[in-house]
Amino acid sequence: MTQPDPSSEGHVTSYGRSLLGRVLAGTPSGEHPLTHVAELPARMAQFTDWPTWLKPEVRAVLQSRGISVPWSHQAQAATLANDGHHVVLSTGTASGKSLAYQMPILSSLLGDARATALYLAPTKALGADQLRSTISITDELRGDAPELAEVFPSAYDGDTPTEIRQWARANARWIFTNPDMIHIGILGAHERWARFLRNLRFVVVDECHYYRGVFGSNVALILRRLRRICARYGANPTFVLASATTSNPGLAASRLVGAPCEEVTDDGSPHGPRTVALWEPPLLKEITGENGAPVRRSAGAEASRIMADLMIEGARTLTFVRSRRGAEVTALGTQRLLADVDRDLATRVAAYRAGYLAEDRRTLERNLSDGTLLGVATTNALELGVDIAGLDAVVVAGFPGTVSSFWQQAGRSGRRGEGSLVTLVARDDPLDTYLVHHPSALLDKPIEATVTDPKNPYLLGPQLLCAAAELPITNDEAGELEAQVVLENLAADGLVRKRPHGWFITPEGQKYAPHASVNIRGGTGTQVAIVDGESGRMLGTVDSGKAPATVHPGAVHIHQGESFVVDELDLESGLALVHAEHPDWHTSARETTDIAITEVHSSRVLGDVTVALVQVNVTHQVVGYLRRLHSGEVLDSIELDMPEQTLDTRAVMYTITPETLLDRGIPTERFPGSLHAAEHAAIGLLPLVATCDRWDIGGVSTALHPDTGLPTVFVYDGYDGGAGFADRGHRAIVEWLEATRDAITSCECPTGCPSCVQSPKCGNGNDPLDKGGAVIVLQIVLDAASSRSAAS
Repeated sequence: MTQPDPSSEGHVTSYGRSLLGRVLAGTPSGEHPLTHVAELPARMAQFTDWPTWLKPEVRAVLQSRGISVPWSHQAQAATLANDGHHVVLSTGTASGKSLAYQMPILSSLLGDARATALYLAPTKALGADQLRSTISITDELRGDAPELAEVFPSAYDGDTPTEIRQWARANARWIFTNPDMIHIGILGAHERWARFLRNLRFVVVDECHYYRGVFGSNVALILRRLRRICARYGANPTFVLASATTSNPGLAASRLVGAPCEEVTDDGSPHGPRTVALWEPPLLKEITGENGAPVRRSAGAEASRIMADLMIEGARTLTFVRSRRGAEVTALGTQRLLADVDRDLATRVAAYRAGYLAEDRRTLERNLSDGTLLGVATTNALELGVDIAGLDAVVVAGFPGTVSSFWQQAGRSGRRGEGSLVTLVARDDPLDTYLVHHPSALLDKPIEATVTDPKNPYLLGPQLLCAAAELPITNDEAGELEAQVVLENLAADGLVRKRPHGWFITPEGQKYAPHASVNIRGGTGTQVAIVDGESGRMLGTVDSGKAPATVHPGAVHIHQGESFVVDELDLESGLALVHAEHPDWHTSARETTDIAITEVHSSRVLGDVTVALVQVNVTHQVVGYLRRLHSGEVLDSIELDMPEQTLDTRAVMYTITPETLLDRGIPTERFPGSLHAAEHAAIGLLPLVATCDRWDIGGVSTALHPDTGLPTVFVYDGYDGGAGFADRGHRAIVEWLEATRDAITSCECPTGCPSCVQSPKCGNGNDPLDKGGAVIVLQIVLDAASSRSAAS
């Protein structure tokens, strides 16, 4: 499967290989960034007959659109749904999952003039794309089935004007929306939706693997609320879920919906061959970062150069980056490089991210789809199902956090059935370092299972208050959710009251405005407005919990290619004032963290090492920020005085006795740096075993923790109540820490750098850090775990 030397003889040169050769030809002399190349073979299609239950009119329209017969997985999932089974279809990108729910829904709408359907997408881009496709089909169907003239597929999201929302609620039979609008716009006003909900036959949950962590847990509770409201109106809709390839999709879908789901995983769709290249930017000898550590060329800068080379070759290219700011910077960098070659070509590059106006997003989507744009730098806003045909190459600038997301992004390439190139460019990050040097962990690893916890009391409480406001919660429902204790706490606060027939919201609970107070995507639920102080123009919003780290005074904020610097942050008023400025540096916040153990959930004593899953109270504070050049070089560190924030969450922790550290060659003065470096690297590698991002988690290490009396390392979930990430790390601690150790040892830096043990958000200025000591610390824990496993 692997081809470490793309110029070697004895293989057939695919289109993807030829593109990779062009990119390598543009690499500066003496640099060897390519760490691995894999050739993924083409896959042949598996067809089957049209289901016998499918309405002839629907089949005729689908055939007129070039679908002579369905692929095997499409027909299997559609038949399960038509028979009333909740089903999840988990297959690759571009495998035509939409057809699996379009067939039963269109047949149902055609057979029952009152039937309705609901479609949920996690992003507006995906919802808008699916709506366009459905309108096209229903328009064609009207000739042979005039009764479908009143299906009126309609959007109902934050971009939909108020008058159109009102019209859709009264008339549409197929609504395209998102979980946010289900939560606040439909369930919160379900009496006005009685017609629609009473006749609801199908609910589509598209790209359901996207629902993980806090967001996924909230969506799981929203879907349970939807099902109970539908039951109130006499409906029992069938759920059809579409997912990228994931582990245990049936189990994950069942947990999301709250009811058993069948799974379909055998992918019958074809795809062309793909060349997958793993790419590590070189260390920059002339530039040093914090504490003199070496710095790699940034993944964004490297991605700009790669995308420019691909576009010069005429390859339609999509580059995924990790942040909104990164999308803007990468697009600008590509434009600058292309301007030196062809000014017209430079105009065919754009950035795409959340936060743009709806009409701007739709224009970008059309321009990319029809080839007006040849290259786009995007956040994961274009990772999901938007139908962009004919992409030749995908550049992934920084591992996107999960193997599932990587393959979802990679799957955007080669949609014409031809060869394509996928390039993963490593960031200065321990996980990226590990993956480009251990390709089997990416290319041969099973896809992760999604992590959701709908019983998290910090999420369950506000959601129960919403549910009680919609309809009293019966005792059976409370028992199903294991919510009695949470409901009793709400009752103690005067927000709900128990009656013989269930739990009812009180007037005090209604004053709480439960729906508006819940931010289902995480955070506090309140927003800080980012406003240009000179013009008064509102640029966007940020969650108030993230505001101290992202829009603190002095922070650089980028909006649609424009650069701003924050002058003032007023958390009480929810306002961040900025002014236009174009500095040649960017900023990163620094935080300090204290942690206290409040409860031990599980503990294993492994000789001189103890591993535990604990409840913790975390206090953290933004204390300053670094100004860095785009090369990574640190200009200076500036202090800030921001308010403290507290968190009650779950953590995985381990302790080591001082005697063991001394016996293994770490003197007392090296304890802090060794533990600190091991903690940083472990945070970076947790996404390898848990479906999370390193920004979803945090860590603390100390040579003497007051609650344990020992050298201790904590890694905790960055959300109240936890999000399941620490639990997953606790269960897979050997795999996790082995990968952490290997990431440190495979990094070629002498004493530690951002690719192994430095953290971009360390409140201690990445000092002290002991790279060699970290390897010993991790090996001590692994030896203890292995000895216990062997003994048992």
